[in-house]
Amino acid sequence: MENKKKQSTVLKPVFYPSVAIIVILVIFAMAMPQVAGETFSGMKQFIADKFGWLYMLSVGIFTLFVIFLAVSPFVRFKLGPDQSKPAYSHISWFAMLFSAGMGIGLMFWGVAEPVMHYGAPPSGDKETIEAAKQAMRITFFHWVLHAWSIYAVVGLVLAYFSFRHGLPLSIRSALYPMIGDKIYGKIGHSVDTVAILGTIFGVATSLGLGV
Repeated sequence: MENKKKQSTVLKPVFYPSVAIIVILVIFAMAMPQVAGETFSGMKQFIADKFGWLYMLSVGIFTLFVIFLAVSPFVRFKLGPDQSKPAYSHISWFAMLFSAGMGIGLMFWGVAEPVMHYGAPPSGDKETIEAAKQAMRITFFHWVLHAWSIYAVVGLVLAYFSFRHGLPLSIRSALYPMIGDKIYGKIGHSVDTVAILGTIFGVATSLGLGV
């Protein structure tokens, strides 16, 4: 038999830029931790001040959209081919999603976040009844319906375009209705790179602070 060269599954236009940006930011944080901390904190504050309203509005829309899908006839729509059947029961899916999605949240942030906001609320005096109520409202916003709605929208998009239409299992596929085959070009590569960076730094932040 002839030896066939295995084709790499690494998408270089996405992999190399992602690695390069991650390495640069890690080196920057290690070499100048104080400057890096001030820079990242300033960027975070700027985004929160200028685009906080967009974040809140988007999350609210996601939540209403998911609830609508759950109670509408669309709930019977299959994300895969028409003849496909679920590989797992609802209970199994719930167990897997709950375990994978809520690990550090339940073990750490479920307690730490309300305590943190109680001692340092975004507005008002600390360690008061109002601060406690505000802390619980923020915690519920981060960890109940709103957070799961974001996960659900991303999961639905990936599943629909990948399993039903055979597109790549990546964020770029969500743009197919708008830009068509251009998702395989520079636009698609850029979208996937941003998605990878957001995922890696989001996970690193949550796990890092948890540790």
